[in-house]
Amino acid sequence: MKYLDIIKFSLKDLDEKISFEKVNLNKMKFAHAISHIENPMKIRHSRRLIAKLKTVKVIKFLNNDKEKH
Repeated sequence: MKYLDIIKFSLKDLDEKISFEKVNLNKMKFAHAISHIENPMKIRHSRRLIAKLKTVKVIKFLNNDKEKH
């Protein structure tokens, strides 16, 4: 998912997407521990996507806080 797509999400959508991706990441880690998954790079991609989502969430939160003051 590209940054330009992520910044279009609302804070609520970001929270939902982050929780969904965390669950997905845990499932992939568990599957990889039991038997190696076909493409282990998906785990890295998922971790980085969660980081991007969290970063955009913080930026949006800080921008909303500045607008209130």
